[in-house]
Amino acid sequence: MQRAALQPPWHHERVPPVSVITVAYNSSTIIGPMLHSVPAGVECIVVDNASNDTKALRQICTTTGAQLIESDRNLGFGAACNRGAAAAHGELLLFLNPDAILTPGALEQLIAAAERHPEASAMNPRIKEHDGSPFFMRKSYLMPRSRWMPRGWPDQDQEVTVLSGAAMMVRTPAFQAIGGFDEQLFLYHEDDDLSIRLHRECGPLMFVRDAVVEHGGGASSGDAASISAFKAWHMGRSRVYGARKHGRPFAATRAIAHALIQLFSPALLWSRRKRAKQVAYLRGCLSGAVLREKS
Repeated sequence: MQRAALQPPWHHERVPPVSVITVAYNSSTIIGPMLHSVPAGVECIVVDNASNDTKALRQICTTTGAQLIESDRNLGFGAACNRGAAAAHGELLLFLNPDAILTPGALEQLIAAAERHPEASAMNPRIKEHDGSPFFMRKSYLMPRSRWMPRGWPDQDQEVTVLSGAAMMVRTPAFQAIGGFDEQLFLYHEDDDLSIRLHRECGPLMFVRDAVVEHGGGASSGDAASISAFKAWHMGRSRVYGARKHGRPFAATRAIAHALIQLFSPALLWSRRKRAKQVAYLRGCLSGAVLREKS
């Protein structure tokens, strides 16, 4: 299937102003539609986090013209994004999940929004789940509840308090100025942390309603018991570390207390898998309580 070209006013001789970056982990069965949705001529970089399906991924990247960067170990989402960004040439960086699809005109709308709002450091398109329901990042546990937003998409372009990493466009100078993603966050809350730092140090965050991205919901990593526990550990670790980093009061104490209460709840008594997941989450919280930022 031939990829459509980027439409005017950006279809001209100079390099398109955006680079698309995606992180793959055993994603060869889902990444094809995303790569085909990227307009022809737009730089597209795939960072493979030591997957088991690299051979298939190589073939897909060759077919679509995407640049493949292979890692010999799983770097985590943020570190892999940083590696992709280091290889990119665009004035704008669009971080896109491998199961997300740019609808026709979405990239053009994002670029236009960046030109309309030069003060904005980063932006989200309107993200739809595969069933059409809204996917809107309205809150973060790394920030006060007073900054959480109402449910559902805003009715028009507007400033927001946090962005989703499922489809996040960032100005390259802003991304570089804050040092990119915090690589201490291996999984979860990387986008929250990046959003907060971008907003604080570089400028407002924008929601762009007319740019639409369809999101598949993270089907690439699977949900076996071991994967579920792995994710839970990183959720606890990232939540406590991130909340502490951004000055949330009693972050570790609250998270650990809540994890202990959940661990001994009746709902977990008859499910070994749920108990294992909660134990992993608790251990992650304890790890996050002593984790320090890299200087």
